[in-house]
Amino acid sequence: MKSDNPFWKQATLVLVGHGSTINLDSSLPTFQHAKALKTRDVFANVLPAFWKEHPSFEETFDQIKTKEVYLVPNFIAEGYFTQTIIPQEFNRLNIECHFQLYFCRPVGTHPSMTQTLLHRAQNVISPPPPHETCLLLVGHGTERHENSGVTLYDQVNRLKQKKIYAEVQGAFMEQAPYVKDWPQLTAQPNVVVVPFFIANGLHSYEDIPVLLGLVKKVDSSLLSESLFKQNPYHVHDRHLWYTPAIGTEPEIVDVILDLICEYDATHARHTK
Repeated sequence: MKSDNPFWKQATLVLVGHGSTINLDSSLPTFQHAKALKTRDVFANVLPAFWKEHPSFEETFDQIKTKEVYLVPNFIAEGYFTQTIIPQEFNRLNIECHFQLYFCRPVGTHPSMTQTLLHRAQNVISPPPPHETCLLLVGHGTERHENSGVTLYDQVNRLKQKKIYAEVQGAFMEQAPYVKDWPQLTAQPNVVVVPFFIANGLHSYEDIPVLLGLVKKVDSSLLSESLFKQNPYHVHDRHLWYTPAIGTEPEIVDVILDLICEYDATHARHTK
């Protein structure tokens, strides 16, 4: 990943998140990654923008001062927001401004996410030996869309090809194979669970811990980072490590830059 492209200094990077009016944690990774990218000083400016929070798309658009604009969706997978809402809204805002808008694909879809997942799994407290461990990625999933698990399975397959862990599996909250069935899905004595989400929130703090059997019911006193500091858990005669959502990993900043490099290469930009 090359992060010293001189053409980037003439461009603005907009990191686009969904945001939430209910869960304030949902926007935190986007703010953090935007701040980290700003300190690297490789773009003219780095701005966060949200569909459901401030700064809104409109508010961020008004701050753009450069002709060229990269838009990177801080989303796990392709979907309605990345393929329709984000291009539609930014193109609408751009009707009178005539910026050059470069739409990159979502953060979670880039191949370098594989190394980020490994880094997250390998940096748990007292990590278990990989040859006796299953790495379990947990996504949301939905039975309403047949392609909802494609991005997660793509990462599962990439991780399997690395041949680092004895086993790599994927599971979902709302489609088969289900998280609650992890004891049957995995065969190793140790299991490292990485939530395949952008942010920590109700799923990471409440739903998944209950489905894994880490807690019997939601306890508001556990709804914090302390949940990840109690590793390893002893559940179903196994040792289980539970990590924060992958989108909170600081290495996501490098994935974002990789996405922009990919865009430039794919569209033959700045190659002369």
